[in-house]
Amino acid sequence: MKTWVALLRGINVGGKHIVPMKELVRLMEADGFANVKTYIQSGNVVFQSADNSGDRIGELIAREFGFKPDIFILSGADLKAAMANNPYETDTGKNVHFFFCDREEPPIDIEFLESLRAPSEAYTLTGNVFYLHAPEGIGRSKMVEKLGRAFPKDVSMTARNLNTMNKLLEMIEANR
Repeated sequence: MKTWVALLRGINVGGKHIVPMKELVRLMEADGFANVKTYIQSGNVVFQSADNSGDRIGELIAREFGFKPDIFILSGADLKAAMANNPYETDTGKNVHFFFCDREEPPIDIEFLESLRAPSEAYTLTGNVFYLHAPEGIGRSKMVEKLGRAFPKDVSMTARNLNTMNKLLEMIEANR
């Protein structure tokens, strides 16, 4: 069995698409997933399975909760590569965000992003990860508020901050 990370997009936000993590663990374990662990309520799941199983997890959620979220599945190697490719300081946990896209190198509207970027902000796209350094805080960033408009409409993405990424990496290492 291999260790995987599932990043669920848009759950438990603003009272919509509620997925209690304890219930998700129970569902996944009943369906044969092993060593299922979650981290915070925003949809971070570390588990073991023979394959990446994103569709299977989506079907479990759809049957139990009535909606199917976008699910981004990362192997341990994927997570480590995303961390290694982070071009920003590694001690600024809430100021560095990883936006995982559902495809490699999606086209982005640089001109639009630059029109929104604060002088202190920086960003980089590497593979399917858009890295954003927002030292004044993600909540104050005009770029984050409208980031989705810089990508084609059919690109799905989900974001995690560096603190969460570090915790997921720690969980993967403990799950070996």
